[in-house]
Amino acid sequence: MMQTILVVCTANICRSPMATALLRQRIAHLGLSDRIRVLSAGVWVREGLEASDNAIAVLSNKGLSLADHRSQPVTTTLLAEADMVLVMEENHRRSLFYLTPQHLGKVFLLSEMAGRHDDVADPYGSTLEDYARTVALLETLIDAGMPRILKRLGITPPRRAADTSAA
Repeated sequence: MMQTILVVCTANICRSPMATALLRQRIAHLGLSDRIRVLSAGVWVREGLEASDNAIAVLSNKGLSLADHRSQPVTTTLLAEADMVLVMEENHRRSLFYLTPQHLGKVFLLSEMAGRHDDVADPYGSTLEDYARTVALLETLIDAGMPRILKRLGITPPRRAADTSAA
């Protein structure tokens, strides 16, 4: 059964698309792309926008593309279909609570998956270096949080992938 992770930020043009690309990369590395799909959305969105230029550039430096990304708003349907929702800020969690309080139990700060409880600051409008720092933080949180993410989804990574990641 395919599990869905929804990644949410404010405008769906910086943090959530970058985190989505990084999560997809890690999930593919674990051999789980056929079991987990990752989508993104925003709580305050102008629909159909491309990712920010700096988000595109910083991920391109890592061999990842945001060329196909278009911003979309969080909807009750997306929330209902998601098995897990990862937000960048506590304010995003509050916004989702007001939209659909019944789904709050599956909404987490991304940092919570890594055993922390802090927001990922929005780099929008800042320098490429700030975006690179944001991506480094996202990578740290995702890598540290992947075991909890998988556990919450009820997925055990294939032995082959688990063995190679420990090397």
